[in-house]
Amino acid sequence: MMPVYKSDPLRDPRWEVFLNQHPQASVFHTAGWLKALQLTYGYQPSVLTLSAPGCDLTNGIVLCNVRSWLTGRRFVSLPFSDHCEPLAGNPEDVAQIIAGMQRDMNRANCRYLELRPLTSPSSLCGLERSADYYLHRLDLRPGMNKVFQGFHRDCVQRKIRRAEREALNITEGRTLDLLKQFYKLAVRTRRRQGLPPQPFTWFQNLADCLGVAFTIRIASKNDQPIAGIVTLEHKQTLVYKYGASDERFHNCGGMIWLFWIAIQDAMGRGLTELDMGRSAIDNPGLVAFKDHLGAARFPLSYWRFPACQKPARNWTPGITKKAFTYIPDHWRILLGTHLYRHIG
Repeated sequence: MMPVYKSDPLRDPRWEVFLNQHPQASVFHTAGWLKALQLTYGYQPSVLTLSAPGCDLTNGIVLCNVRSWLTGRRFVSLPFSDHCEPLAGNPEDVAQIIAGMQRDMNRANCRYLELRPLTSPSSLCGLERSADYYLHRLDLRPGMNKVFQGFHRDCVQRKIRRAEREALNITEGRTLDLLKQFYKLAVRTRRRQGLPPQPFTWFQNLADCLGVAFTIRIASKNDQPIAGIVTLEHKQTLVYKYGASDERFHNCGGMIWLFWIAIQDAMGRGLTELDMGRSAIDNPGLVAFKDHLGAARFPLSYWRFPACQKPARNWTPGITKKAFTYIPDHWRILLGTHLYRHIG
């Protein structure tokens, strides 16, 4: 059995060099995303690799050590990331690294290890499927006209024309003012969904750590912010990560307009794909929304070890979600600030 080495991706300069060369690397692998996780939630990232110290990296799986008195200690690759592909040349290397992760897990007294690969692992290594989602991707290579024609005529094309008639104003960047505008919309949206909002510091840290790879776009009507999206960028891919809106203005088409603006900008700069993130299979509304934007739908599964580990129960059952809609915003913000680090 080959030795497995551990590296700190925030300090090891080989990691970014490796990511720049690997075709399956994503924004979720980058030091900026990992640093934001560490600053916001205290997660310590590590890379397990078969490449010895001092040698060029040729493979690696990045994970975070999540330590929680509420949900237990575990290794996750990666928390709050839609997907995180193991970066290895062949299935045998992946199996060796996973075996090293399992040994570390036992030494650290972790409850389980979770991987979020884009494809099912060829060598299961005792892993068991724990959750299933859809991943949505929009190919931008056909060009602007083809992409627009791929939109649903009533649900998307008509709303784009409505947004044009409404003369919505679009502001983009990563300033503190835009962060505050987006967060206000996010708090409203999460209340509507019956969920606590993510900590404001999470968005601040993403903006600071990702820099130009992080963009907020806000749609406003008569100086009133009505919708916002957060996108991330890595190589040729634009990633839609967060969206929020004021439901009182949904008929203005603000959210659809923001997507169209972001898509046009991405194509203008030569990007080839919009990663629209995951959707829960039992969330038909979100699935349909992304389908209507012309995105292709792919199966996405998360995997856990040990195999006997039962999938975590939904931490927000129906009665809890309903209660969240009535809790004052400042309490929901406080709850989210303390709760999310345990979810990972």
